[in-house]
Amino acid sequence: MSFFGFGQTAEIDIVLSDAETRKKAEHKTEDGKKDKYFLFYDGETVSGKVNVTLKTPGKRLEHNGIKIEFVGQIELYYDRGNHHEFVSLVKDLARPGELSQSQTFDFEFTHVEKPYESYTGQNVKLRYFLRATISRRLNDISKEMDIVVQTLCTYPEVNSSIKMEVGIEDCLHIEFEYNKSKYHLRDVIVGKIYFLLVRIKIKHMEIDIIKRETTGTGPSVYHENDTIAKYEIMDGAPVRGESIPIRLFLAGYELTPTMRDINKKFSVRYYLNLVLIDEEERRYFKQQEITLWRKGDIVRSMSQQATIATQRYEGSNSASAQAKEESN
Repeated sequence: MSFFGFGQTAEIDIVLSDAETRKKAEHKTEDGKKDKYFLFYDGETVSGKVNVTLKTPGKRLEHNGIKIEFVGQIELYYDRGNHHEFVSLVKDLARPGELSQSQTFDFEFTHVEKPYESYTGQNVKLRYFLRATISRRLNDISKEMDIVVQTLCTYPEVNSSIKMEVGIEDCLHIEFEYNKSKYHLRDVIVGKIYFLLVRIKIKHMEIDIIKRETTGTGPSVYHENDTIAKYEIMDGAPVRGESIPIRLFLAGYELTPTMRDINKKFSVRYYLNLVLIDEEERRYFKQQEITLWRKGDIVRSMSQQATIATQRYEGSNSASAQAKEESN
């Protein structure tokens, strides 16, 4: 409802031009539920129609302009009044005037930069949305439509293995090794644990995947640790010289790519945490950061398109240079 008891005189509907064919992706909302949204990648065009339907046929709607915006913004939950926009594009659909009947307006945001992945966390939310607005003297009429953006990567050029040691002098010496330090979201962590010296009675060992969300800067930094997965390595006492293999499948867990210093507002990092518990319930930890990334076939096709575009550009430049030489 609008001010002074008057209801809205028009309804707005946003329809994407490729709504019937575009893929949807599940995304968690603030209340923890999952909804499906249209999926986009960096550099893709966002286009469609804005339908303005007058609720009372024959009654004119005066307005101060109609526009649509494409917005990427970060909201920190402890600072809800401030929305930090890192993408803000506007298209004017109609100049100030009046509508005498329902009308449809086309829009297109070409090759939109979407630098970050959509994210909903414990203390922060990064979202992309379209917002259509009918500006009026007393009360605007607006409609928002969220989309989901995923960032894709190619295989990392350098992906070294992880080797670490856990030791308590004259009591315990364990070496563990993981096959690499960077994993895609459907990867398998493969590793091995070697018991070189065991003089304390270990009764349980596990590997945890911990997600650490960091928001804010300086004195206003908040850390939220969330244990995403627990993988039991052994239940019982190991002996010297024993080795235990590890195979941890990531596809079954809710993971996002590693996000470092996103717009200087937040980070999301992942750690492998080795936990040992002895018979006296003492706990020993060793933690190692890993990098998670999202892979997709679309990267290959997009890079091909970029290569073709570069070739065309270089070809046109060489052709123009040749023509210039001939004219001289």
